[in-house]
Amino acid sequence: MTELTLQNHRRTMWHFIPGLALSAVITGVALWGGAIPAVAGAGFSALTLAILLGMVIGNTVYPQIWKQCDGGVLFAKQHLLRLGIILYGFRLTFSQIADVGISGIVIDVLTLSSTFMLACFLGQKVFGLDRHTSWLIGAGSSICGAAAVLATDPVVKADSSKVTVAVATDVIFGTFAIFLYPAMYPLLAHWFSPETYGIYIGSTMHEVAQVVAAGHAVSPDAENAAVIAKMLRVMMLAPFLIILAARVKQLSPAPGAEKSKITIPRFANFFIVVEIFNC
Repeated sequence: MTELTLQNHRRTMWHFIPGLALSAVITGVALWGGAIPAVAGAGFSALTLAILLGMVIGNTVYPQIWKQCDGGVLFAKQHLLRLGIILYGFRLTFSQIADVGISGIVIDVLTLSSTFMLACFLGQKVFGLDRHTSWLIGAGSSICGAAAVLATDPVVKADSSKVTVAVATDVIFGTFAIFLYPAMYPLLAHWFSPETYGIYIGSTMHEVAQVVAAGHAVSPDAENAAVIAKMLRVMMLAPFLIILAARVKQLSPAPGAEKSKITIPRFANFFIVVEIFNC
């Protein structure tokens, strides 16, 4: 009985190890690449690099090794990814809200809600995208790029191809904005101080690394204001996921079932707890 149990444990371990090892290698390469000054200066964070590497491997090598790696990759996607989202809360503090002020909070809330609703409207009504793809693109554009897309995916339960489309959209337009926003500032300097323009950058750009790159290109004051405004948007991730989960439940009730209680994503609750702990 003991020997049989050990054999089962070994089989379970080998079911996960190849996929987890592949995920660890991609993570290590992405962290190394994200630490290169030229890469970081271009606005490519380790997260963005990891996603790009995953897309390349997923369309080249992975189809030949998926049977060996699928168990570990799915485990990383379902458990380690959510743990990473929870730990993301350690980057934020409530004291940053006071630095932005009421006007910055209002700007971020309005930007988040209007961007998400506009993405949903244009995606479905103009470009003919399905609901899930529009939601994922809207989440990434309105909150924090690829991290928001990956955090939203467990709530909407979209196909991996739709997640890839949303991430690619955020990376392309976010990278374009790194060069566009600093180029626009000389034309707008008469109306915007560096701090005000920094709030605009932090309230409208996708990735944190992209915000840092664009803000730094304007001025140190713009960079500081941009990062604080961006962190405030990231702080809104958990409330956004809770509201979206309610909407998903409303639109997709169980067949023949009465209206049931809304299930709040557990990792969203832990995200809020971590933020409070870190304040």
